[in-house]
Amino acid sequence: MTEERGDRRIRVLVADDQQVVRSGLVLLIGMLDGIEVVGAARDGAEAVELAERLHPDVVLMDLDMPVLDGIAATAAIREKAPDRAVLVLTTYADDDSVFPALRAGARGYLTKDADDEEVERAIHRVHDGHTWLDPVVQARLVAALQPGAIPPAAPVTGPPDGLTPREAEVLVLIAQGLSNAEICDRLVVSQATVKTHINRIFAKIGATDRAQAVRYAYRNNLADGT
Repeated sequence: MTEERGDRRIRVLVADDQQVVRSGLVLLIGMLDGIEVVGAARDGAEAVELAERLHPDVVLMDLDMPVLDGIAATAAIREKAPDRAVLVLTTYADDDSVFPALRAGARGYLTKDADDEEVERAIHRVHDGHTWLDPVVQARLVAALQPGAIPPAAPVTGPPDGLTPREAEVLVLIAQGLSNAEICDRLVVSQATVKTHINRIFAKIGATDRAQAVRYAYRNNLADGT
């Protein structure tokens, strides 16, 4: 057994209502290095129940499922365990699927034409606290953030939602695509300080990942530092 991430393998819960797809994913993921499947759910309600009972690190979530759909299941799982990563794997990449899933707290979004290497990379990335988005989904996010795509927010006096000037500055840099390391260099602060700022920003604006933070920045006219 290959041990990764220090002391144990990444525990994954698979949720998909189609038995053939579910069985195939269980088989595929079980063959990936450093990853193990701890359960498989047939619908969103079962995914929520198994996530609470089995404590997976990552939930691989389909969206179109009976009883409880994947978006509602994602929201329920993240509410019970905010640190648990949900990686959407679905057929759909339309706005009505992508944006609600990200708002519900999904940390990654893949379509089912992804190959095994991309699935493996995505699982590791979301487990490590990063965001992983299918290129089609990234393109939709970029299109949504173009001028005119999102109505501008009303002018505010100072940073919104109780953000400090420094937190607003960090949010601007996130919206400009800078990594944590690049923000450290720009502001001449430590990695720990940047992580603290980001955690506080996410808590104040209700974001769970950088994609949501970027959308917030654009909605509040912060993306260009104004």
